[in-house]
Amino acid sequence: MTVEKNRLVLKIGGEAGYGIMSAGQAFAKLCTRAGLFAYTHTEYPSLVRGGHNVFAIRVEEKDIKCPIVQVNLLVALNKQTIEKHKDELTHAGGIIYDGEEVNIDELNIRPDIKLFNVPLLKIVQEAKGIKVMRNSVSLGAAMAVLDADFKLLKESITSAKKKSQKVATIMEQNIKVAKEGYDYIKNNYPEEFQVKLVPVLKQPKRMLLTGNTALSLGAIKAGCQFHAQYPMTPSSSILHYLVSKEHEFNMVVKHAEDEISAINMAIGAGFSGVRSMTATSGGGLALMTESVSLAGSSETPIVIVNCQRPGPGTGLPTRQGQEDLKFVLNIGHGEFPKVVVAPGDTTECFYETFNAFNLADKYQLPVLIVSDKHLASCNETIEPFDTKDLKIDRGLLLSNEEAKKQEDYRRYKVTESGISPRAIPGQKNCRFRASSDEHDEFGDIEESIQNRVDQMDKRMRKMDLVLKDIPVPKVYGPKKADVTIVSWGSTKQAILEAMEYLKVDGITANFLQMMYIHPFHSAFVKEFLESSQKVVLIEGNKTAQLGGIIRENTSFEIKHQILKYDGRTFFPSTIYDQIKEIHKNG
Repeated sequence: MTVEKNRLVLKIGGEAGYGIMSAGQAFAKLCTRAGLFAYTHTEYPSLVRGGHNVFAIRVEEKDIKCPIVQVNLLVALNKQTIEKHKDELTHAGGIIYDGEEVNIDELNIRPDIKLFNVPLLKIVQEAKGIKVMRNSVSLGAAMAVLDADFKLLKESITSAKKKSQKVATIMEQNIKVAKEGYDYIKNNYPEEFQVKLVPVLKQPKRMLLTGNTALSLGAIKAGCQFHAQYPMTPSSSILHYLVSKEHEFNMVVKHAEDEISAINMAIGAGFSGVRSMTATSGGGLALMTESVSLAGSSETPIVIVNCQRPGPGTGLPTRQGQEDLKFVLNIGHGEFPKVVVAPGDTTECFYETFNAFNLADKYQLPVLIVSDKHLASCNETIEPFDTKDLKIDRGLLLSNEEAKKQEDYRRYKVTESGISPRAIPGQKNCRFRASSDEHDEFGDIEESIQNRVDQMDKRMRKMDLVLKDIPVPKVYGPKKADVTIVSWGSTKQAILEAMEYLKVDGITANFLQMMYIHPFHSAFVKEFLESSQKVVLIEGNKTAQLGGIIRENTSFEIKHQILKYDGRTFFPSTIYDQIKEIHKNG
């Protein structure tokens, strides 16, 4: 049997509440520390305990950007995991399971699959541990199957910087049972497995981050000092991360009573001159709608993050979807300037969040960042961020010295650019009113025809400058190709890998990534698509929302569509198969 090195997918499955996520995270972390690249993918129902949970970790020596379907080693903490995922196993793949809890003979396993029967629960009980520690036993067993050094797992379990005596005791117990699982495999299954896990030495230090963590770091780097949020999956981890950094970075992080309070707090903070942000998902953004209009009419800078999940209603709270794009573009009553940006990977989450704060301040408007469950929760091994050229731009925010020199200050002064000098409450010589009603240059309520036209035109003129300030859509691949793929958000990652598959078959493909979706680079997109041979739209929704936006702005209709709305993520193999079919018959 040929043994491959450092190219595998490990999938851990079981009931919610039994450490599936923490075990998967520990394995991904040890792989990153070993100089490898890891990419994780989670599937779980909206239950605190029970239901079927899986955590898959893809590992390679080269940079990887998405999960794949195939599994080399399946760690099954219950029977259901084997039933659901046995067909995903590669030839000569393996299953780690507890034969005292699972009757493997009932499950019709392929004869090529290697079975590793490990008494997970018995090992925990003999160590006087609790049932959840089966995850540590199984991780130890997995390390042995992969012929990896146990020290890697031990260092991953003990890597927390701050440990109380209680936490340290629990860690030691987990290490003990993990070593028992490791030794059990070594003593009972000495044969080689199809994959080995070997550290790659002298690699630069890399980070293992989710999109939500990267986004939070981007906000911190941008100088965000106020964040208010009501927890809603899959945006909640933004709140959890930022509150853990509150004192370190002199921030105020508020767990609001609901989403309406969260956005109004953030608008209040922005009005007072503090860089502020709020985050939510789906129905939470629906509650924020009126307040987004308030930020628009009062020209208050704010960054709003929407981590999408499928609707309508409560929908699929813990699943994947890209169904909110048109909602975000049209959010709020009335017309007002806003910016909509949809990062496509973890690294972009960091940089585009930083940029969002600058755009919000420079143009005095709300900036909406559109993410999704996949991007929010998947861990990715990435290079450290390059921050040397990142500069904070507060726009026309007056300093106290500039404020003192003001005469006849007009907060909403009609200017050629549409941007008015911005003062904050309390600055000398800069008294003004703030109202959500239409107002004149001083902020006083004014309903005359000419004032309405002047103020509306003033606000909307800003969008011409924003369009010049944001990059045109990025094109990956050759300028001319057999197939042009158009998409947005986290689908980017699977698309780029599918393009490599197509290349093997002699099919050239390029990819137009729509990241800044409002304002829209109509001329660039129209020219690029009209010069393309065969255009395919890929989206995680039923109604091809980006396709409709492109048609509205360019009159170009994308006829070939790959749409996915089952609550699950795109895999590169699916994209490859469908594009190959379109290229052949479309």
